[in-house]
Amino acid sequence: MLHVTEANFEAEVTKSPVPVIIDFFATWCGPCKMIAPIFEELSKEYDGKVKFGKIDIDECSNLASQFKIRGVPTLMIFKGGSPASTMVGAQPKNKIDEEIKKYL
Repeated sequence: MLHVTEANFEAEVTKSPVPVIIDFFATWCGPCKMIAPIFEELSKEYDGKVKFGKIDIDECSNLASQFKIRGVPTLMIFKGGSPASTMVGAQPKNKIDEEIKKYL
């Protein structure tokens, strides 16, 4: 699981040869804590095929603003360095899994 920041965003996300799913979260967010184990589980299932990263919106407010994050958790899939899909709110594992499969 990548800890993505403004300093490493370009290297880890924009220039990634594989799709990247980012969990925009906040430490104070209850639903964010609910999906964290699901996100971790999926990261193991897709190891080597998809990068999984987390961005704390309070630490990286510029990235949150750049991608117009209005609510957390927000899961955003990047393909070819650009946002391809966005899911806002706590999602069940099967829905996140279905969305990831669209970009493999």
